[in-house]
Amino acid sequence: MSVPTAPTTAGTSTRPYLIRALHEWCTENGFTPYIAVHVDATVRVPAEYVKNGEIVLNVGFEATSSLKLGNEFIEFKARFGGVSREIAVPVTHVIAIYARENGQGMAFPAPTADVAAGGPHLALAEEAPQQGSDRDPTPEPPTPGRPTLKRVK
Repeated sequence: MSVPTAPTTAGTSTRPYLIRALHEWCTENGFTPYIAVHVDATVRVPAEYVKNGEIVLNVGFEATSSLKLGNEFIEFKARFGGVSREIAVPVTHVIAIYARENGQGMAFPAPTADVAAGGPHLALAEEAPQQGSDRDPTPEPPTPGRPTLKRVK
């Protein structure tokens, strides 16, 4: 007698859906959505803004152009130091999304070595300036008394 097998229930990752939901929550409440990103060869961001293998990006509509919060990548154009750049972040590399004003949001596990090595490789953005948005997504440094997101392991 054979035992019936259960259907696969793994489904797709919830991470892109949670990122979109928290982005929408920030926007609707007048907050500025920021994402913290683990940077490796699969992430396309300005290398000069990466610190300790991470970068924090303002993904608010006022700071970005052509923002796409997809299931695989977050893509947009933004200005860094007055230079327009194309940004592409694999959703697996988003380690947090939060509101700049109060630090509320959600943290995610950093990508594992097999996830980081398996995706399509994108170079760190070191492109020539392009036409585009004149908004600057570079986050402001935290000021005393302002809440910040802290990862707890």
